[in-house]
This record gives sequence, structure tokens and C-alpha cells, in this order.
Amino acid sequence: MRFNGEVAVVTGGAGGIGHASAKLLASQGARVIVADINPEAGEASAEDIRQAGFEVRFHEVDVTDYDSVEKLVQFATDTYGQLDIMFNNAGIFSDGSKNLMDMPIEQYKRMISINQDGVFYGIRAAAKAMKERGGVIVNTASIYAYIADKNQLPYHASKAAVVGMTKAAALELARYNIRVVAVAPGMIDTGLIDPWRADEKVFNTIQKAHMRRKLGTPEQVAQVVAFLASDEASFINGHAYLVDDGAAAFKR
Repeated sequence: MRFNGEVAVVTGGAGGIGHASAKLLASQGARVIVADINPEAGEASAEDIRQAGFEVRFHEVDVTDYDSVEKLVQFATDTYGQLDIMFNNAGIFSDGSKNLMDMPIEQYKRMISINQDGVFYGIRAAAKAMKERGGVIVNTASIYAYIADKNQLPYHASKAAVVGMTKAAALELARYNIRVVAVAPGMIDTGLIDPWRADEKVFNTIQKAHMRRKLGTPEQVAQVVAFLASDEASFINGHAYLVDDGAAAFKR
């Protein structure tokens, strides 16, 4: 087993990358808490992992509310006496329908609140719980932290902030033996891309953005998350790892 009973919290754990990561961490020996704002979907995710024979619990969380995130971390430590892995994965994507001049300010604020503030709250709350024994914090950034696309300014801003926070938090928390790393996925086949799935031309364009002309899967990202959270990655700190089939490496 890669994990020997370590306690892992996964936000945005109801589906996609979150569910795949929670299931993989549990299958490799971690005790997992699936956290999500949607209790029905979150409970279903936890039940799927439980039915596979692994230890998991669900806890509702609103990552835009620091008190809610702190209560999530407290639930982990109250339940298991420790927190070893925090995967700050909860996030939203934009449908790209509005440019920066037409975009409602509230749309921008919501994106920042979930994708950026939510990660900061998770880092802060987890660090306080890990201070005495160390741990690993993994954040979900995006390929969009490095490349630009039309009508996606808030998403770019939020994910670039995740990369910056990962570096800064790693530097500050190293003294407590807390590593902070991130994954930066390309286009992954989850519900976040549903707005484009119905348009064959747009969907094909998205697929062709990757070197092997296909989307990634949540399970492929989960493999990287589990590696970064494990002792195998014990000398990796402060970096975001592109999981994008080379999409950021070539000109389309």
C-alpha cells in the first residue's frame, strides 16, 4: 500500500477529478473524506468508494466560506486524530460566452471566490492542522495558468493564483515539514466541459489541443495526485505539474 492509513480530504469530491482521486487514494490505503457542496452527489461518490471496499466518509463544505472549510478540517481531525493530505480540488469553469468587457462583475467574483479563495482557505486550514506532524497539500491549478484562451480571464486569473499560492505556501510551510504542490490539468473529460460537448466542431477543437488529439481522463490526473501526495514525491515541493498531454508545449 502506498498510504498506510493516512487521512486525506478531497474537496470537489463528488465527481470528476475529485471522485477519481478520492477513490484512488482510498484504494491505496488512505482514509478519505469526500467533501463537496452538493450533499447528494457527495454521498453518492462516497458510497461508490465504500462499495469498492474502502474507508470513506462524506462531509459537506462550501469552499467560499472559511468557517466551512475549517469545520471540514476539524471533522477530519476529530474523526481520525490527524490530517495528512489535503487535496484542494473544488473549482468551476467558464463557458467562455462573455468577453472581459461584457462579463458581469458577479461572474468574475464567483470564479475567484471558488477557484482562488477556496484554495487559499484549504491551504490555511490544512496547514494549521498539519503544523505539528507535517503533511502534503495538493492544489488543482490548470493549463490555463500558463496559456491564454478567449473569454476566460477570470478562470486564467484564478488558476494562475493557485500556482503562485502553491509556491508561496510551500516556502512558508517547509519549516513545518508540509509540502505544497499542484496539478495543472489540460482538458479533462468531466462535467466541466459539458457546455462544449454538444457542439461537434468545438469539441473536436478541444480534443486537438492535445498532442494525441484526445481528452484526458479524471483517472489519469488522479494518478499524478496520488504520486504527489505520497512519499515517492518527498523531494518535490512548490511546483505545479502539467497533466495535459503536451498541450502547453506546442503551437496549434
